Amino acid sequence: MLQSTGTSTVSTPRLSATPANPASVSGTPSDLAWRVIGLLSLYRLLVPLLLLAVQAFAGPGWALVTARPSLFVAACVAYFTAALLLVIARRLRWSSLRIVALVNASVDALAIGLILYASGGIGSGLGVLLVLPVLALTVLSGRRDALLIAAVAALAVLTQQVFVNFIAEAPTTDYTTAGFFGAVLFLIALITWPMANSLRESEALVRRQELDLANMAQLSQYVVQHLRESILVIDTQDRIRLINESAAQILGDQNAYPDALVGEASPRLLYLLESWRKAAGATGAVPALEQTFASADGARVIRVNFAPLGATSPGPVLIFLEDTSLIDERVQQSKLASLGRLSASIAHEIRNPVGAMSHAGQLLAESPDLSHEDRRLTQIIRTNADRVSGIIDNVQRLSRREHARIERLSLPGWTEEFHEEFCETMQWPRARLTVSGPEDDLDVRVDPNQLRQILWNLCENALKYAVGDDAAHKVEIRYGRMSGSARPFLEVADRGGGVAGEHVDKIFEPFFSGGRGTGLGLFLARELAQSNAATLLYEPRAGGGSVFRLVFADPRRWEN
Repeated sequence: MLQSTGTSTVSTPRLSATPANPASVSGTPSDLAWRVIGLLSLYRLLVPLLLLAVQAFAGPGWALVTARPSLFVAACVAYFTAALLLVIARRLRWSSLRIVALVNASVDALAIGLILYASGGIGSGLGVLLVLPVLALTVLSGRRDALLIAAVAALAVLTQQVFVNFIAEAPTTDYTTAGFFGAVLFLIALITWPMANSLRESEALVRRQELDLANMAQLSQYVVQHLRESILVIDTQDRIRLINESAAQILGDQNAYPDALVGEASPRLLYLLESWRKAAGATGAVPALEQTFASADGARVIRVNFAPLGATSPGPVLIFLEDTSLIDERVQQSKLASLGRLSASIAHEIRNPVGAMSHAGQLLAESPDLSHEDRRLTQIIRTNADRVSGIIDNVQRLSRREHARIERLSLPGWTEEFHEEFCETMQWPRARLTVSGPEDDLDVRVDPNQLRQILWNLCENALKYAVGDDAAHKVEIRYGRMSGSARPFLEVADRGGGVAGEHVDKIFEPFFSGGRGTGLGLFLARELAQSNAATLLYEPRAGGGSVFRLVFADPRRWEN
C-alpha cells in the first residue's frame, strides 16, 4: 500500500516488456532450462556412483570391467568430479544457454566415452548412458546445436571404439554397432527437437502471460491506490484484501492494512457489512439503517456503499467509503450563496411588517378590556412574530459572516467561563449544566466569539428541546481528546428523546427544524465550525439522548 509522506509525489507503475523472440534459445537460461540442467546434474552424480558400486560389490563373474578396472574407476571418479563442478558452475551468471548446453554435452561425451573405452567398448552396453544427456540437452538447443550435440556423442562412441580395436589383440567387429548407435543418437535429436521447440514456445507463452498478468496487477494496484474514491475489498472471512491510501486514512493507518480484520479497524463498519449481507441475502435490498459511521479521527462522517464481487454467496465485497463532509460542504455552500442573495430583500421586505405586527400585538395586549381568549391570541401573534424575527437575524448573520479570527486558547478555562456566563444569563441552575474533562491543559485554535456562538446554540437547544422542565435531567458539557487521533473535542450531551433516525441526515440542513425552532441554529453552528477547521457531528447517546460533538483541528498540524 502506498503511504503518504510529507510532500506529495506521483509514482508510476513500472511495466516490464515482453521478450521480442519468445522461442529464443540463445539467451539467458530460463526456468525450464535450469530444471532440465538440474535433473541432468543429478543423473551425472548418480551414474558414476552406481557404476562404482556395481563394480565394487559384484561377485565373481558379475563385474562390469575386467580388462581395465583402474581406468574405469578413474573415469567414474572424473565424471563425478566434473558433475560436481558443473553443479557449482550453476551459480555463475551464464550469458548464453547455448554455451551451457555445449559445455554439458562435451563433458558427457568425454566422460562416458572414457567409461566405454575402459569397459571394453560399445559391446559393454554402457553406451546407453549417452541417450539421456543427448535427449535432455536437445531440449535446450536449437536445431543445429541439437545435431551438433548428437554428432559429438556419436563421435565419442566411434573414437573410443577405434582405440579399443587398436589396442585389442584380436580386433572386434563392433564398428557396425557403434555406427548404428551413433545413428540412433542422431534420430533421437531429430525426433526430440520439434517437441522441445514446442515446449520452449509454450514456456515462453506462459512467461509472457505471467508478465502480462503481473503488469495488469501492478497497473490495477496503481489505479486503485490513486483513486480519489476510498475503496477496500473484504473477503468472506472479513479480512481486508485490498485497501487504498485514502480508505486507510479514514479507518486508521495502524489498524487498516491488507490481511487485517475489518472489525479491528472499524467495529461499526463490520456491523454495517453484516447487516447488508443479511438484508441482501433475504431481499436483495439495502437495509433501512443509516449507512454511516465516524472516521478514525472522529472528525468526519463516512457513508458506506457495498457491492458484491462474484456470484458466490457469501463472497468478497467491494466497499466504497464516501466522505459526506465534502458533499455537504458543496451543497451547503450553494445554499449559503442563495441565502446571501435573499438576505437583503428579506431584511427589508419582512422585518418592518413583522416588527409592526409585533408592536401592535404588544399594544393590544396592554388593553384592560381584552378577554382571556383575546390575550391568548395576542400572545400567539407576538410569539410567531418573534420567531420570524429570529429567522431574519440568523439569515443576516449567515450572509455577513466574517472570517474566523483564530486564537490559541485553553479549552478547560474557556469552558468554565462559558458555563458561568450561560447559567447567569439564562437563569439556569448550574447543577443541571455540568462541565467535565481532564485536568491537564488542553489548547485549541479557534475564534472565541464563534466558538461561544456554537456552544450557546447547542446548550440552548438541549435545554429547550431535550431537558425541558424535568429537574432530573441534566445537560453535560465535556471536553478531552479523541482516543484514535488525539484531536481535541468539546461536546454537549443530554438524556432527551434524541433525533429520529430518518432526521439524522437533515438536522444540519437550513430551515429543517422537525417542528421545533427556526431550523437555522444547527446549520449556522456547523458553518461556523467549518470556518474554524473544525467538524460538528451528531451521534445518538448510549442509553438514550443526543451528543453533539465539536472536533477541533489536529494540533499536530498547527502552523508555527
